Amino acid sequence: QVQLVESGGGLVQAGGSLRLSCVASGRTFSTYVMAWFRQAPGKEREFVAAIRWSASSTDYADSVKGRFTISRDIAKNTVYLQMNSLKPDDTAIYYCATGAAANMWDGRQYGYWGQGTQVTVSS
Repeated sequence: QVQLVESGGGLVQAGGSLRLSCVASGRTFSTYVMAWFRQAPGKEREFVAAIRWSASSTDYADSVKGRFTISRDIAKNTVYLQMNSLKPDDTAIYYCATGAAANMWDGRQYGYWGQGTQVTVSS
């Protein structure tokens, strides 16, 4: 079993920044992918960013490229999502996920999810 706990969400004005954290505990594997997804009210869950534990290779949704940065601290079993230049459209619940995802973008390939953290960007 893997447990994921997110933190760092909050209310911020457009143009501001937030950093989300996701701490993993339990049984983790170096081959796993750590990812962030988000879901806005009335919308489907969407991929935001992902990173592989072992190789640190990353991928981003087009909507966040150049504004968001995903990183990891292996010693702390923690993944971060630095979000800059936030827009009202970034408002959503952000979820951390992990699993042996061959396709980082596909949420169905992640077996473990956190409880989510709310991010609200005001205009």
